[in-house]
Amino acid sequence: MATHVGEICSREVVYGTREMTVAAAARLMRQHHVGSLVIADELNGGKRLPVGIVTDRDLVVEVTAMDLDPQTITVGDIMGDALVTARESEGLLETMEIMRYKGVRRLPIVGRDGQLIGIVTIDDLLEVLAEQLSELARIVSREQAHEAVARR
Repeated sequence: MATHVGEICSREVVYGTREMTVAAAARLMRQHHVGSLVIADELNGGKRLPVGIVTDRDLVVEVTAMDLDPQTITVGDIMGDALVTARESEGLLETMEIMRYKGVRRLPIVGRDGQLIGIVTIDDLLEVLAEQLSELARIVSREQAHEAVARR
C-alpha cells in the first residue's frame, strides 16, 4: 500500500518550456493524450526545474476565447505565476490537503533538489483511495464471517 506520493505519481511527465508556442503545446498534449503540460526550465545535466503548468482549459480560455494567435503566443505568456508542487516524500493525505487548499487537480512532484520527477492527479489519488476503501470493506466482511463461524 502506497504511503508517499512518490510511490504513485506518474514518472513519465510530458513537459515543455516557457518559449514553446501554444500551438506546439497543444500538439504535444494531443500526441501524448494528456490534459496538461508541466513547464520546466532545463538546467545543466538535463535536470528539469518545474516553473509552471498549462492545461487544455488554459489554452481555450486564455488563447482561443480571446482570439489570440496560438502560433505566436507562448506558454510562458499564459501560465500562472505561482506553481504548486509537492515533494516525493509527502504523504498521500498531505498531498490531498495541498491540492484541496490550493484548488489544483494536477500536482508536479519534485525531488529533494526541486527537480521534476513526476506528476500526480486527482484521478491517481482517487484510485488509491478506492483501493484502500475496498480493503476496509473486505475487513468488515471477513470479520462478519469469522463471527458467524464462532457463534455456531
